[in-house]
Amino acid sequence: MKNRFHLLATAVVSLLCVSCAETQVSQSGSEKAVNPPIMGWSSWNAFRVDISEDIIKNQADLMVKKGLKDAGYHYINIDDGFFGERDGNGKMQTNKNRFPNGMKPVADHIHSLGMKAGIYTDAGNNTCGSIWDNDHAGVGAGIYGHEQQDAQLYFGDWGFDFIKIDYCGGDVLGLNEQERYTSIRNSIDKVNKDVSVNICRWAFPGTWAEDIATSWRISADITPKWASIKRIINKNLYLSAYARNGHYNDMDILEIGRGLKPEEEEVHFGMWCIMSSPLLIGCDLTTIPDKSLELLKNKELIAINQDSLGLQAYVVQHEKNGYVLVKDIEQKRGKARAMALYNPSDSICSFSVPTACLELGGTIKVRDLIKHKTIDTNKEYLEYELPPHSAKFFRLEAEKRLESSLYEAEWAYLPCYDDLGTRSKSVRYAPCEKASGKMIVSFIGGSSENYAEWDNVYRKKRGAYEMKIFYLPEKNRKLEVNINGKSYFFKNLETDGSKGIMTITLSVQLNRGENTIRIGSPYCWTPDIDCFTLKKKR
Repeated sequence: MKNRFHLLATAVVSLLCVSCAETQVSQSGSEKAVNPPIMGWSSWNAFRVDISEDIIKNQADLMVKKGLKDAGYHYINIDDGFFGERDGNGKMQTNKNRFPNGMKPVADHIHSLGMKAGIYTDAGNNTCGSIWDNDHAGVGAGIYGHEQQDAQLYFGDWGFDFIKIDYCGGDVLGLNEQERYTSIRNSIDKVNKDVSVNICRWAFPGTWAEDIATSWRISADITPKWASIKRIINKNLYLSAYARNGHYNDMDILEIGRGLKPEEEEVHFGMWCIMSSPLLIGCDLTTIPDKSLELLKNKELIAINQDSLGLQAYVVQHEKNGYVLVKDIEQKRGKARAMALYNPSDSICSFSVPTACLELGGTIKVRDLIKHKTIDTNKEYLEYELPPHSAKFFRLEAEKRLESSLYEAEWAYLPCYDDLGTRSKSVRYAPCEKASGKMIVSFIGGSSENYAEWDNVYRKKRGAYEMKIFYLPEKNRKLEVNINGKSYFFKNLETDGSKGIMTITLSVQLNRGENTIRIGSPYCWTPDIDCFTLKKKR
């Protein structure tokens, strides 16, 4: 397989490979650790609304007995189905048939095991179970109109530590997501600011979510089918910029132990781990197969999910049907990285990955995190052949950390990005066969807030660099490039789309260490952006 940089014009191919100049490791491990994605068990996948006090307590006990608590799974989350009705004062009552002793004894039991207890609500007035499972107790059980009352009950009186906030009722009422979730968060904070909040909106809701939640759903509900696993991974491939500061893209509850093929379970769990999704077990632990349990307790995969940097892997190579993802672990700009090779297709896929594209050089220790085996290699390419519906996961440790000269548009943070579909011309990541990574960013610009930002452009040396921006021509477009606060403006851009990807070249000054680069246009759209490259001037 050819590496993806061959897709650009011959004249600039040499610029698009990663420089072989070794960089210094920044700050020697001084990065501040962030809270990792939560790990635990959730009731929804296996039981939906048919839950009870005995079921929840038994599953919590099994988490301890089967070694899952010791593996790092510390949350027991009670999803939809515990509701009874509101009394004359609007106070929520527990379902008397399912939880005859109320919710506090259940939370107390979970806490007595050394774990944390999670609960559920809807941002509107009716829960998802009332709509999709005909659970009439969920009608009026949502938090809408009862925010402070429910927050006090759930986190003050009952003592829960986590809440999943769904949006079925909010969707029916046509409520504003940001307003609703912000209001709920404020009510919760008046009771307990340490509560972990999950936004369950079934799409990336917007960058505002980082101020409210520790995680947010990015897709529709998962099912125990390969098509569902593939769809969710595809939704998250280009959202790595938003997993930061201890906040994460939630790929939904795990379907391990619910009928997937062994190789599909490896893809499922491994991709959730390397993409830093919360890990919530969704099967009935009384019937979990031994191989599935073993996979869920894989310490090496869990380690890359719970890594102290809290980063999500991003796509560095996409050729034919295969994807290569990588991320720093343990130390930013260090010599250790995690890598995944992912083949979602129905046919065999060959991978030939330049180690330079992984920003690694010299002899590399390659640790297979499924097989638990290590090899040393000094080859310039890592080559593997993967069967359909499969993936490999590695911990890589190299002699040298190299400096990247290529930055893809799809790696950028887009402050105006959301996936709610409420606007016809919304900034987005879009497929493009012409682009270096087969992706572009569209509809940047039109306001000063709508830009693409790369805040980790690392340079070993301060000085002058040649920057080339690769874009798709279109009429009536302009471009502003901001480098560490200094702006460059471009008006006379190519407009003939038949010419393919075009370039802008400029001379810029970059600092030693991390630089921030923004591309936008405050008064009109920019052209669609493919990537940019950097080359040190002599």
